[in-house]
Amino acid sequence: MIDHARDLIEAADRGPTDVAAVVRHVGLRATAATLIDEILFRAHLGDLVSESDASVVITLTDGSRETSVLVSVGPKGVLIGRSADVTDLPPVRIVQDVCDTALALYGPRERVSSASREVRWPSPRVMVPRLASNLAVPRIFHAVVQRVLQVLDREEPVRLADLAVRHGTDKWSFLHQYTPHYQRHLGHLRDHPVTVLEIGVGGYDDGEAGGGSLYMWKEFFPRGLIYGLDIADKRALDRPRVTTITADQSDPDALRATAERFGPFDMVIDDGSHMSPHVITSFRTLFPYLKEHGVYAVEDLHGSYWPQLFGGSENDLNDPEYTVGFLKQMVDGLNHEEFLKDDTRAARPTDRTVKSVHFYHNLALVEKGRNEEGSPIANVLRQAPELLGIDRLQ
Repeated sequence: MIDHARDLIEAADRGPTDVAAVVRHVGLRATAATLIDEILFRAHLGDLVSESDASVVITLTDGSRETSVLVSVGPKGVLIGRSADVTDLPPVRIVQDVCDTALALYGPRERVSSASREVRWPSPRVMVPRLASNLAVPRIFHAVVQRVLQVLDREEPVRLADLAVRHGTDKWSFLHQYTPHYQRHLGHLRDHPVTVLEIGVGGYDDGEAGGGSLYMWKEFFPRGLIYGLDIADKRALDRPRVTTITADQSDPDALRATAERFGPFDMVIDDGSHMSPHVITSFRTLFPYLKEHGVYAVEDLHGSYWPQLFGGSENDLNDPEYTVGFLKQMVDGLNHEEFLKDDTRAARPTDRTVKSVHFYHNLALVEKGRNEEGSPIANVLRQAPELLGIDRLQ
C-alpha cells in the first residue's frame, strides 16, 4: 500500500478544499486504504478479548461513490477483509465521508466532525427475534464500534506511558522512566503536524525487530511523520507515517543527507549507540536542522560514564569530549551575555540558539530558540569596570 499520509496531513492542515483535491488526485480507494489503516492502528481492536465475534464494515464515501473494508474481531484475533464466519449477526456498518475522515484523523482538532457519519446497526428484522429469544447482542459489538468512533472523534488515550507499554518500548519500563518528561515537554505538540527523527530503532541486527518507539510516537502524534535512523536495515518495520533510514549516526554526511531529505525536524531523539563521539557528532550535525522551538533529546546518558560498554569516563565530569560534559557547556551558553571578560570562554554555536536545557536521570532535552535577551547590567559593568573595584576587564 502506498502511503499517502504526508499529502493528506498537509492538505488537512490547509482545509477541506485541499483534502478534496488530494482525494481526486489519489483516488477514493487509495485514500480510503490509508485512512482505514490509520483508524485500525489507533483503535487497537486486538486488545478486545472476547469469546464472541463481532464484525464491522467501515465505509468511506465520496459523493455517490463508496469503498468499504470488513473487520472482524473475536477469539481468532482481528481479521481484515474477511469475516470470522461464526457469528449469526451481520456486521455493523460505520459510514463517513472520506474528506471528513481525513480532517478528523489528520487535521486540527477543531475540524473534527461527525456530521456525515452514520452507524447502521443490523435491521430490526434481524435483531428483534434474537432479543426476543433472550440472546443479547454480544458486548464485543458495542466495544468494537466504540473504539472506531473514539478514533474518528479524536478521543484516543493521551498518556505517553500507556502508549509506551502498548508498543513495547523501554522508554517506560524498569530500565527507564522517560515518558513523563517527554509528555511534559511535548504534550502541547500532540495535535500538530510534527516531524520526528529518532536515532536507533531497536532490535539490533534483526531487521524485523524493534520499532516500538516509532509506533509510540506515531500514535502520540496523530498528525506526525516519524522517521527512524539505524545502522541496520529496518525497512521491514516501515508503516504509513513511519519510515526507516539506514545510516550510521557517526557519519556526518549521511546525517546531513537524511536531514536534507526529511527535515527540518520538530524533534530529534538520540537513542543510538550511546557512545560520546557518536552522540556529539549527531548533535552538531542535526541541531541546525531542528526547527525553532524544536527539542533535541539525548537518552541513556549513562554511556557518558561507563568505559566498559560505551567508552565513557568518570575522570573529569566536565570533559566536553564526553556527552554529559558536552551538554553541560550549554548551561554556561544560556548565560553567555553575562560574561564580563572577553576571555571567559570561547563562544560556541549553540550560545545563541539554545533556549533551554533540561536534565533528568539519563535524559537531556535541549530546546532550540533565540537566546539573545541582552543583559543591561552586564553591559554597564563591562563599560565601567571600576564599579567592580578593578582597573579593567581582561
